[in-house]
Amino acid sequence: MMKKMSIPTRKTSLVLFLCQIISALDVPLDLSQPPTIIQQSPKDYIVDPRENIVIQCEAKGKPPPSFSWTRNGTHFDIDKDAQVTMKPNSGTLVINIMNGGKAEAYEGVYQCTARNERGAAISNNIVIRPSRSPLWTKEKLEPNHVREGDSLVLHCRPPVGLPPPIIFWMDNAFQRLPQSERVSQGLNGDLYFSNVQPEDTREDYICYARFNHTQTIQQKQPISVKVFSMDSLNDTIAANLSDTDIYGAKPVTERQPVLLTPTGSTSTKVELRGNVLMLECIAAGLPTPVIRWIKEGGELPANRTFFENFKKTLKIIDVSEADSGNYKCIARNTLGSVHHVISVTVKAAPYWITAPRNLVLSPGEDGTLICRANGNPKPSISWLANGVPIAIAPEDPSRKVDGDTIIFSHVQERSSAVYQCNASNEYGYLLANAFVNVLAEPPRILTPANKLYQVIADSPALLDCAYFGSPKPEIEWFKGVKGSILRGNEYVFHDNGTLEIPVAQKNSAGTYTCVARNELGKIQNEVQLEIKDPTMIIKQPEYKVIQRYGQVSFECIIKHDSTLLPTVTWLKDNDELPDDERFLVGKDNLTIMNVTDKDDGTYTCIVNTTLDSVSASAVLTVVAAPPTPAIIYARPNPPFDLELTGQLERSIELSWIPGDENNSPITNFVIEYEDALHEPGVWRYQTEVPGTQTTVQLKLSPYVNYSFRVIAVNKIGRSQPSEPSEQYLTKSASPDENPANVQGIGSEPDNLVITWEPLKGFQSNGPGLQYKVSWRQKDVDDEWTSVIVANVSKYIVSGTPTFVPYEIKVQALNDLGYAPEPSEVIGHSGEDLPMVAPGNVQVHVINSTLAKVHWDPVPLKTVRGHLQGYKVYYWKVQSLSRRSRRHVEKKILTFRGNKTFGMLPGLEPYSSYKLNVRVVNGKGEGPASPDKVFKTPEGVPSSPSFLKITNPTLDSLTLEWGSPTHPNGVLTSYTLKFQPINNTHELGPLVEIRIPANESSLILKNLNYSTRYKFYFNAQTAVGSGSQITEEAVTIMDEAMASRQVDIATQGWFIGLMCAVALLILILLIVCFIRRNKGGKYPVKEKEDAHADPEIQPMKEDDGTFGEYRSLESDAEDHKPLKKGSRTPSDRTVKKEDSDDSLVDYGEGVNGQFNEDGSFIGQYSGKKEKEPAEGNESSEAPSPVNAMNSFV
Repeated sequence: MMKKMSIPTRKTSLVLFLCQIISALDVPLDLSQPPTIIQQSPKDYIVDPRENIVIQCEAKGKPPPSFSWTRNGTHFDIDKDAQVTMKPNSGTLVINIMNGGKAEAYEGVYQCTARNERGAAISNNIVIRPSRSPLWTKEKLEPNHVREGDSLVLHCRPPVGLPPPIIFWMDNAFQRLPQSERVSQGLNGDLYFSNVQPEDTREDYICYARFNHTQTIQQKQPISVKVFSMDSLNDTIAANLSDTDIYGAKPVTERQPVLLTPTGSTSTKVELRGNVLMLECIAAGLPTPVIRWIKEGGELPANRTFFENFKKTLKIIDVSEADSGNYKCIARNTLGSVHHVISVTVKAAPYWITAPRNLVLSPGEDGTLICRANGNPKPSISWLANGVPIAIAPEDPSRKVDGDTIIFSHVQERSSAVYQCNASNEYGYLLANAFVNVLAEPPRILTPANKLYQVIADSPALLDCAYFGSPKPEIEWFKGVKGSILRGNEYVFHDNGTLEIPVAQKNSAGTYTCVARNELGKIQNEVQLEIKDPTMIIKQPEYKVIQRYGQVSFECIIKHDSTLLPTVTWLKDNDELPDDERFLVGKDNLTIMNVTDKDDGTYTCIVNTTLDSVSASAVLTVVAAPPTPAIIYARPNPPFDLELTGQLERSIELSWIPGDENNSPITNFVIEYEDALHEPGVWRYQTEVPGTQTTVQLKLSPYVNYSFRVIAVNKIGRSQPSEPSEQYLTKSASPDENPANVQGIGSEPDNLVITWEPLKGFQSNGPGLQYKVSWRQKDVDDEWTSVIVANVSKYIVSGTPTFVPYEIKVQALNDLGYAPEPSEVIGHSGEDLPMVAPGNVQVHVINSTLAKVHWDPVPLKTVRGHLQGYKVYYWKVQSLSRRSRRHVEKKILTFRGNKTFGMLPGLEPYSSYKLNVRVVNGKGEGPASPDKVFKTPEGVPSSPSFLKITNPTLDSLTLEWGSPTHPNGVLTSYTLKFQPINNTHELGPLVEIRIPANESSLILKNLNYSTRYKFYFNAQTAVGSGSQITEEAVTIMDEAMASRQVDIATQGWFIGLMCAVALLILILLIVCFIRRNKGGKYPVKEKEDAHADPEIQPMKEDDGTFGEYRSLESDAEDHKPLKKGSRTPSDRTVKKEDSDDSLVDYGEGVNGQFNEDGSFIGQYSGKKEKEPAEGNESSEAPSPVNAMNSFV
């Protein structure tokens, strides 16, 4: 059975291909292989002391590995501890805390070992620590009495917890205390007042500490602050002094800034590479000082610098060693300034440069394991074999350790093992497992047989041939059953076995055979490729103008591959068509009956197949129909005599008498109501009935003072409203419905904002409308927390954990009772920036301009928000051919969703690049991964920058040239081709010369005299030849021949002939003059005036006569052999029909200029052959169309 696979676009193909690269690197699980650890707990593992402890360790291998553990460096016998179990077929430990165990008893350093007969892999050292949330120590807090304008610091001093708590200040009502440039919280949790004001007086300054792991919040005793204003202080002094005493406190005096934190003029700070650097300066003073930050001797890093806490905190994310230096904060107000210098040193825990990778070798092969890491200080590298230091591990004669490299020579099956590389310094360590698996396996192809690929013509095709074998098989592709091996530039052969046809044509269809062979055998597999015709719209919808109430039709006739089933969809204004029977969708058209003004818009026809999609649009404009003079049609007169009968609590009957139809039958009546109790003067839609009906039963809501009016409608329009009916007040009742559109979205990392659409006045059903807001943390809280709020549309829950789900409901109530039980919705508390960067960033260079980047997804818990995707920052560091740095221009690619790979297009060949990856949520970007360096291979060079031909002699010419502007690699040589051009513009034999890359000039000798030559010149790298530049030149003629040509003018017979001609012309002029004086007419002038044609008038020299002018066609022919019989007029003029304006000449001519808006200014003139000094010259004129296409 043939399996079918569609390849609709190049993007889909590349995604498939890149996925195959990953799978092709794995050893199939049915073959013997050492253990590989595939999942483990984090190095620093803080656990909830109330829950069971789960320490993960999962591994794969053949045979399946067994597991063992160490604790604090010694064997951990889990069989002797009834509280500890190991999951079946796994190394994961489960420590039972919920049935009597104590988490503190299991603190320690754990390490897992996975072992089988081919080796042993080990996990990281996993440090287990239970979280702690201790109570606040009791202390007696004295009230703070402070004078207006003075500074104040309220100390929090939270209990030491694990991990450290999150600090925030609130009042007794659990509302956040407002902060500003004057009052703000420091990084240590203290509350700083740059100057106090009378409104700061209160007795409920409360510091809270939230411990996220245990979901607990601890509260400090309230702190009281009493601010004495100068007026009250003067009154107190006056009451205690006699009239003769001199009293009076000084008024509030302004003070220049003084730093509250940090103290002194300098301080130091050490931060680790990749972390977030937080520097803080808080100042006292009156007026309130403003903080400014600078870096001495440099600039603050762009795109990584943020200011928080009213610019009192400087935050630099993803710090590197380059961020070390002195950072100065300056606090300034109108009276002066003060500054503080913080000396920052950035150290680095070890990070990978080259992590060791699994090695599959066949017996007798050689290989290497490389382990390279960097850090500050430089990390030390140590090797282990099967978890044992390699110095004391069993000897292996095929193994040699050379620092950070292990060299294997002539390996045997017993050489299979798992090697561990440990890179460590004082700030951390890295541990990587990499196995050496010695196998002798014939090739196997993992791609299913007879897989069918389908692509659209002129699109890329990727044919898969996933394989495995040891030694590594060689892959060859053939087309057809007995076809020859595929080679050439029309194919791309990828390392994972995939065959790429960049532009698949009709003749590319057929059977392709993939052959994998090594010394142990050969295997082949066939796949099928089908090429389909592209889908086209051969008759597109056209712009239409239609009168109101008319009929219009849009055509959409398509042509498609006969084996593909197209589907045609019509859209209006990029949305679905209205659900209206007037819209009739046919096989190849859309018809709209009885067109109205609402039908005005853009209509799009979209044709989809399983492989491609095309669309076309047209605009419909609706205009008013012309009036018919025979009969006058008008809107109906308004109804009258409205009457209310059958009054009940929830219904009433309304009747009316219709007005005059005015020659157009009434189609329907619209009933509107006014609520004089809640919205007096506002009329709202109630219902409508057919034009034959004059009575309607209306449903009513409680607690509404109704009035009704009726509007008649015919085809012409709506009548004026009728006079209102009498009023009818319904009785009150409890609400019938609850608020709609209930949502819970946090605006800050520690809050939950619950919003809803409040009920309208008539929906309240009675007085005293309120809302009961309830919430509880999903899957955590059993009890609901509820508050009753006034008739508002928002409530903020503070002090929530970051980005956790909540169940929310909002219920309406009034003075008569509650609405029905509301439904629950799920919301989330506020997001925070992601905590970690993507790991294991890898780059695979596909060709000189394209690379693929892959990364491991970050754990969802660390995203701390809705995962929106990943951003890849990449930039060129330098060109490898020039070794010169340039201005770094970072580029950003965003990959939506939980994608773990992407393509980097548009790279420059032979260049060094860096990139990093960041995860993005609704709050922003997380930290960047460590910069990854990669290099692009060589490409073909651009054309030489110029080709100049000088010093012509009888038989020689001197050629000078400039190296290519973009070498795209190491130049290996230049190629010069030239050939003579005879008088009939025919080309002679072509001569080719190869020139070393270090030359910049050449003298060509032994040329023919007085001969025009055409030269073709290009440069080469190891990859191939670049585009060529052309030029023409002429050797000078023989001096003797030149003198013979000049001597003709000095001959006597020639002089006599010229004199005779001049005499005849003079006699003719005299005769014409005599005839004119006798009254004779000269009719030519009148005929010219009567039949003047501006197109045939000669162009005057002062009107801008063209010199040598080259059209796009003539430029394009510079590099082609001249066809026989093709000639250029000897005077180098150009006929009108043979010339078009050339934008190329405008763009580079000295007289051609452009305004800022792109308009052309300057003299309009034909441009002569370009001089070499003008820049790059190509053998092909750069067409404006091609220039535009280069941006697509």
